[in-house]
Amino acid sequence: MASRREFIRTAGITGVAGLTALSGCTGGDDSSEATTTTTESGASSETEATTTSTTTESSPESIMFALTPAESDVDVEAQYQPLFNYIESEVGVTVESTVAADYAAVLQALDSGQADIADAAPAIAIQGGNEGITEVIGIRIAYGASRYFSLITTTPDSDIEELTDLEGETVAFADRLSTSGSLFPLSMLSTAGLDTGGAPDGNPVDFEAQFSDHSTARETLINRDDVVAAGTGAFSTAPHVPEDQFPEQFLDMSAENDGDLGTASPELQLLSCSDPIPRAPILGRTDMDQGLYDDIEEALLNVTEDDLINEDLEDDQQLWFTGVDQGSVDDYAPVQEVLDELGVTLGQ
Repeated sequence: MASRREFIRTAGITGVAGLTALSGCTGGDDSSEATTTTTESGASSETEATTTSTTTESSPESIMFALTPAESDVDVEAQYQPLFNYIESEVGVTVESTVAADYAAVLQALDSGQADIADAAPAIAIQGGNEGITEVIGIRIAYGASRYFSLITTTPDSDIEELTDLEGETVAFADRLSTSGSLFPLSMLSTAGLDTGGAPDGNPVDFEAQFSDHSTARETLINRDDVVAAGTGAFSTAPHVPEDQFPEQFLDMSAENDGDLGTASPELQLLSCSDPIPRAPILGRTDMDQGLYDDIEEALLNVTEDDLINEDLEDDQQLWFTGVDQGSVDDYAPVQEVLDELGVTLGQ
């Protein structure tokens, strides 16, 4: 079973469900090249990947920030531009950015030196720490909340009333390494007695899984009759769920309980809510210049909500976090417990 469970090292970095090239990290002039993509069925196809002009090694005057879009309907680089501007003003460096295909590609970029700091999932913090690739610069917080939640939802007109009803059905998830959009939903399904099989890197036994991103998973549930549930971060689906369906712990702790619960259309029904999850980290390369690392860390730990607002974006397009707290990989012990439950070993 070890070959199946060494997730990122054997599958994630080389191509989880069609991992595409990390744009903006190969250097040279603007160019296009053929990239082979492998689907879950094993079929291969060639697609054209465009690279932009940059250097593979960041100079002291320039750092590369790797991003992963959690939701496909958001311009993540525009979201992060105020943070880039803030780092430039506080640290005195130019911040370049690149959008990776998924979280596995973020770790690959950090490991190869193509990125210096990154927006990443807790699972990447765990593997990066285990392998000596990354350190947690800080943990992002939203309106004072350092924890968030994963939800499994369905539509009001489905026949699904509890998690065990999902046996034999199709469930939409976010990225395979997403903590709230894959790992915790799979854990909830496993706890309910469903056989998650090889998921997230392989296939579950008792249901079919489709992986994408949080907003795609939500919209797939809403628009496709064959998909009867979705596992996502609460930030994606909570506005569609009536407030009276949430447990008290969620209402007390979640930043999503901001008056918008149940206000979005169409309505969704809550099947399960996770325990609180530590919010996602910002990671830095362990072999980054120590002085530069310290300056970036100090700047990030002092960033304010006002520093992160992009005046050109609507409210629902703004960055989801409002600050950064000190943290370490040890803060992600609850995520490690879920990985252990699912039998997933990250790398090595």
